[in-house]
Amino acid sequence: MVFRMSIRKVAKSKTLAVRHFVLQVAVLVVLTFSQPSLAASREDLLEGAKREGQVVVYLSMNVEESNARNRAFEAKYPFIKVREARIDGERLFSRILAEEQANKHLMDVVECQEFYLHTFKKRGILGYYLSPEDRFYPKEFKEEGYWITAYLNPYVVAYNSKLVSQKNLPTRYEDLLKPEWKGKMTLEPTKADWLAGMLQIMGREPGLKFMRALSKQNMMVRPGHSLLAQLVAAGESLLDINMPASTANRVKEKGAPIDWIPVGPVPGIMNGIGIASKAPNPNAARVFADFVLSREGQKMMQGFGRWVARSDISQEQVGRSKGATIIPVDPALGEKFDEYIKLLAELFPR
Repeated sequence: MVFRMSIRKVAKSKTLAVRHFVLQVAVLVVLTFSQPSLAASREDLLEGAKREGQVVVYLSMNVEESNARNRAFEAKYPFIKVREARIDGERLFSRILAEEQANKHLMDVVECQEFYLHTFKKRGILGYYLSPEDRFYPKEFKEEGYWITAYLNPYVVAYNSKLVSQKNLPTRYEDLLKPEWKGKMTLEPTKADWLAGMLQIMGREPGLKFMRALSKQNMMVRPGHSLLAQLVAAGESLLDINMPASTANRVKEKGAPIDWIPVGPVPGIMNGIGIASKAPNPNAARVFADFVLSREGQKMMQGFGRWVARSDISQEQVGRSKGATIIPVDPALGEKFDEYIKLLAELFPR
């Protein structure tokens, strides 16, 4: 019995040794061939992009920022010319859907608001591409393989820093319902994404109850965040309750008396980037998307005063976030976008 057990032990030991050897060989093969393979793949991508020579980007980003980014991209990849169709919000969404219906394939890359990207993904307008930068983005900031957040727009409360003292600032959303603010606030009435995010944060029924109470505060309702920032800075409004922090910051940097605060968790609207499923220049599209999502590209976005989701640099913006808890808005809420547009119009008619 002892002898038989010893044989079994020896046999088992040999089997384990063989398995260990096979595993070592497999690891060696992976280490030997994976990196050259990746390098070759990148070389093929760049060679394909050189042949294509251009990338067509549909976006709604402001012209100063996109031009600066394009210059940096073309300096790094001089063989790819960036051509843009810069269109605001809903018109961009409508144009892309119209082109799809007409079977026109002009777009390589789209960079826009998350709700639109979610719809494009469902309709097959976005193609699958897992960028090598994907690993740096938490799952709540992307629809993996289809789009990733290029920058965030946190909606905050802006105020006139000359006319409103720190001690009188609201510290929670319910403070906006106080009589002292009646007739002294503004609101952008087209931002259904803001309403969707607020109802996500507050819960639908409590959120609607709050919005109905807020609608009785006789707010000035005007479209255009830049206009509203100017109205706050001029003292025509003391507070604006749904302004992107970056908008307030840009006006503040020019010396205007405007600043912003979070008065609770704030909805963060994601502006993401994805590649068209039938992109005419697919290689150049991938190179461009990778650049935007890279550490270099995201540092540029931070330099523009934007919030980013890339994990290895997101901590660098903590100092200017003023303690804000930014809640990424669920992209699937875009499936009810028409409902939020209608709700917003009913609550805050122009």
